[in-house]
Amino acid sequence: MSEDTPPDNEAAEVAGQGSGEAGGKSPDLPSFDGAESRAAGGASGGGEIDLSMLLDVPVTLSVEIGRTRVPISKLLSLSQGSVVELDRDISAPLDLIVNGMLIARGEVVESQGKFGLRLVDVVSPSERLKKLR
Repeated sequence: MSEDTPPDNEAAEVAGQGSGEAGGKSPDLPSFDGAESRAAGGASGGGEIDLSMLLDVPVTLSVEIGRTRVPISKLLSLSQGSVVELDRDISAPLDLIVNGMLIARGEVVESQGKFGLRLVDVVSPSERLKKLR
């Protein structure tokens, strides 16, 4: 055992201080009983849900050009120059997806030397919320 590692009984005492809080001091944690949400007109109160705390959370957007299913034998035979045919027509708009959920459809454009997507059809926020439930 090294000098940095406390004996088992000391580690248990440190881990058990203050009912599990580090250093015996209670951290400031938000209440999850829903009282604040109801007071602010949250879902239980029948009003709008305040999502302002989520507005700065980064999410990854993906653009899907199509899909296909192939047997593993064909997958293993792919090499440089192989063409994989997808299920989408070349003129069809592409899907903009966040966490597996369709958010919009659009057309490929050039934006400052990079690919971009010009949105032509956006799923309404109410439809997106319905899909979450």
